[in-house]
Amino acid sequence: MSDSPYALSHLDALESEAVHIFREVAGEFERPVILFSGGKDSIVMLHLALKAFTPAPVPFALLHVDTGHNFPEVIEYRDRVVAEHGLRLHVASVQDYIDRGVLRERPDGTRNPLQTLPLTEKIQAERFDAVFGGGRRDEEKARAKERVFSLRDEFSQWDPRRQRPELWQLYNGRHAPGEHVRVFPLSNWTELDVWQYIARESIELPEIYFAHERDVFQRSGMWLTAGEWGGPKDGEDVVRRQVRYRTVGDMSCTGAVDSDATTLAAVITEIAASRLTERGATRADDKLSEAAMEDRKREGYF
Repeated sequence: MSDSPYALSHLDALESEAVHIFREVAGEFERPVILFSGGKDSIVMLHLALKAFTPAPVPFALLHVDTGHNFPEVIEYRDRVVAEHGLRLHVASVQDYIDRGVLRERPDGTRNPLQTLPLTEKIQAERFDAVFGGGRRDEEKARAKERVFSLRDEFSQWDPRRQRPELWQLYNGRHAPGEHVRVFPLSNWTELDVWQYIARESIELPEIYFAHERDVFQRSGMWLTAGEWGGPKDGEDVVRRQVRYRTVGDMSCTGAVDSDATTLAAVITEIAASRLTERGATRADDKLSEAAMEDRKREGYF
């Protein structure tokens, strides 16, 4: 890195790029929305949006696709942040679709694959034309294929062949009526970048991201939390272990990892030494097939 006093650190460069993307969307689109789950990536996204428009309020609403199998700590955090910043929150509920008979519970109890229809119908109903997501290219190979501005057709489906070049950080948001653009401000970040930025900015996170004692059971090599979704099954013994979560999603498919990292510094050290991506290590829904994520993205999922 240059010794120039005007040179940006790598975190400054990533922040600057993300702030530019938020402002570009604000200038190009009429009804953007930020996907917000209360997970660390969406929390960093919201922090960046607040920075991009301060002292004005964030000019976008938030959208949470609620599976009904969320970690209570994460929902509490979500509601507190929305109230603190005076934000508008839209909720697309998977449970509502199940109650109406539009969707059916899966035999394995996981609802992550059921999020696509509530998400796409909420986008259409609210006429959102740009939807911010916290996906990063280092998470999973299907996400590595996607541009920062990712065009979706009138059915919210993704076609990799319609990817647009993004030379010199020039983004093309043009879309036909009924289409929209998924926008990924954290595309070029890594999991380690996210944690280093959280530490630098002193961003508060839900407590489950740090090591704590929890009753868990093992399935498919992962430590899962018991809940109304149907676990554990016969033969799956519940034990009390010290664990933390690297990523947050539906309780039925998001595994915890053994950890003694109770501080940001300890988490950063742990992540730096890891050889598995967070989704590869802790997300059962990505293990359904070799192309599980790409198949869902083509259907409209993030």
